[in-house]
Amino acid sequence: MGMKIVGTSVQRLDAVAKVTGRARYSEDFFERDMLVGKVLRSPHAHARVLRVDASRARALPGVEAVLVPGDPSWRPFGTAGHPWSLDPHHRDAQDRQILTDKARFVGDAVAAVVAVDLLTAQKALSLIEVEYEVLPFVLTPEDAMAEGAPLIHEDRPRNVLSDFGVGFGDLDAEMAKADHVFEGHFETSVVQHCHIENHNAFAFVDTDGRIVINSSTQIPHIVRRVVAQALGLPWGRVKVIKPFIGGGFGAKQDVVVEPLVAAMALAVGGRPVRYALTREEVFIDSRTRHAFRMDLKTAVSKDGELKAIGIRLLSNSGAYASHGHSIAMAGGGNFRSLYKLDAVKFEPKTVTTNLPVAGAMRGYGSPQVFFALESHLEDIARALRLDPMAFRLRNLIGVGYTDPLTGITVRSMGVPECIEKGRTLIRWDEKKKANANQTGDLRRGVGMACFSYASGTFPFSLELSGARIVMNQDGSITLQVGATEIGQGSDTAFAQMAAEILGITVDMVHVVTSQDTDVTPFDPGSYASRQTSICGVAVRKAALEARAKVLAIAARKCGLPAFELDIRDCRIVEKALGREICTLEEVAMDSYYDRIHADPIRADVSANVRNSAIAYGTTFVEVEVDLRTGKVEVLELYNIHDSGRIINPKLAEGQVHGGVSMALGAALLEQLLVDPATGKTLNNNLLDYKLPTILDTPKINAAFVETCDAGGSFGSKALGECPVISPAPAIRNAVLDATGVAFDRIPLYPQAVFEKFREAGVIRPQAPATAALP
Repeated sequence: MGMKIVGTSVQRLDAVAKVTGRARYSEDFFERDMLVGKVLRSPHAHARVLRVDASRARALPGVEAVLVPGDPSWRPFGTAGHPWSLDPHHRDAQDRQILTDKARFVGDAVAAVVAVDLLTAQKALSLIEVEYEVLPFVLTPEDAMAEGAPLIHEDRPRNVLSDFGVGFGDLDAEMAKADHVFEGHFETSVVQHCHIENHNAFAFVDTDGRIVINSSTQIPHIVRRVVAQALGLPWGRVKVIKPFIGGGFGAKQDVVVEPLVAAMALAVGGRPVRYALTREEVFIDSRTRHAFRMDLKTAVSKDGELKAIGIRLLSNSGAYASHGHSIAMAGGGNFRSLYKLDAVKFEPKTVTTNLPVAGAMRGYGSPQVFFALESHLEDIARALRLDPMAFRLRNLIGVGYTDPLTGITVRSMGVPECIEKGRTLIRWDEKKKANANQTGDLRRGVGMACFSYASGTFPFSLELSGARIVMNQDGSITLQVGATEIGQGSDTAFAQMAAEILGITVDMVHVVTSQDTDVTPFDPGSYASRQTSICGVAVRKAALEARAKVLAIAARKCGLPAFELDIRDCRIVEKALGREICTLEEVAMDSYYDRIHADPIRADVSANVRNSAIAYGTTFVEVEVDLRTGKVEVLELYNIHDSGRIINPKLAEGQVHGGVSMALGAALLEQLLVDPATGKTLNNNLLDYKLPTILDTPKINAAFVETCDAGGSFGSKALGECPVISPAPAIRNAVLDATGVAFDRIPLYPQAVFEKFREAGVIRPQAPATAALP
């Protein structure tokens, strides 16, 4: 092979197109005479729709159609972006309708209009009259499960979506014989993805009678299936195109707008209709992160050895299932690959409430669970007077560990090196010594936290990925993948993989960044940090097949066996002598135009990956806490990863910066607030929802400990979601180190922190009280 490309910081393929504005997103595409769709949303958190009178709206000039609940061709459907399962019991809950006759949260879609322009559509919405039977509503899992609580979905007793869990060993026996048993309660809040591009799509009926949807989605092949199911159509009647996409973070791993926009197009005879959410609508009717309430009980020996852990988890899923219980289960599964335990009992319960719908979000349950676990372990270490790093290091699993519930084997594990690197970078020992006897209102502390995270979803879900390579006449290749580029840089990583195997430069790999379900190889989509590690297997397989065909043609030309030849820098060379046989372009031209042997070089493959490489890492942080106001300022932060072999260091660093920024917001600022009297979201905009700005964001430092994992493509492991997992508990533990006061929930609002300090008695009597709060 030619020069090494994997492992170098190649400029991402889409960089110039994005910074110059040439990249075309869904709303940049237009069809002739495009119509506009808008939705009428329920003002009630829970209400039956008794009557919809749309006569005045239909009479408005410029209104082409009004859609109301009850179309007999519509079918119930599920929105979660999971591969279809042949087992009916393993499928997502099909609890949605294109329009609902029972509103289950403030903002639920009860009617829709299609008009010639936006102003006409908005006017038409105001003319629709809806008669509701207002019902009692519930916003917390505890209220939803209470005796006599209103049923949000009639088929869910006590509003419980699901409550199965997992475990191994004898938890009760371990607790009974333990030297110490510790308990802790922790909570996380509802937050929103805030991706830069709002959900939007347009649809029309093509000349062959099929529905075409152009959408900002992470999961085009799954959108195709779900839209067909929602409309009661054969799957092949739907075509989905995904252009450039402005982020998703899991919110677009749900089928949010596509069934309705397809129904809108059908309602106007197949004419093109665009349906785009405003930012305010995204906040209430796309997806949020699940709020968890977690109770932990842990058995520990007198010398600091973890023996067993029990976790009870209550998840607020909002009004519909979406990804529902799978997120709680995933969050409870990832930590088992980090610490040695003789017994585990994980008891999650996912509950439906009248909140906006929760779904997939970067980390898929792990940020919540690791906030609780790593905070809990910090409390245990302090109670036993153990160094928090030594305590964790003592209890780590090792290479070769096989999870008794999944059968997944750990083949690489760099946590000890990550901890040592973080300790050195942040100057842990020096700062602990300097902070030992602090006085005054400003206190500093250091904290750390660890995580583990699986690459992909096996064995719980299908991990099938496709790739297609066609060699062009000049020796360059066109690469198509079903895996969707959503900003993480996967197209660039795939180009590096293919270029290295084929002995060409990255600029000779033309990656088709858009997906079209008619022509793109099948892949379930972008989620679970699976792209590079899982989808890279298919790219590698296709590149090796194309390489073999190149060498076979070259062997025929020169008379040497193919195994004696190599491709180096676009040339076919004899390995033993290093002499050039011919150029790659000559081979490509022969494959197209040789009158006897013409057979263009191509590879069209799928890879069914049946393993999961486990990624690891840590966060080290220093904070300064103002005891007078409760303000927590992050002074220094290092996010350190064992993500196997790093395919592109610069792109990897960018992933860390984005993930940590998201984690900082969840830890310190962000919370979607709901009026308990009405169920209405109070801060569904970017002014009132306190997303961190660049002025709120400290310098983020990324570091890597490279291992090589046989379970991942080119030795790589998950990275995309990993940076968001451990910063919040590390910050919480640093605040504890600075003040001696422990917090059981995020975000750490200044006022909440101040009140906690006052309760703990760490504030001097003369310190300012609430008047000093922001």
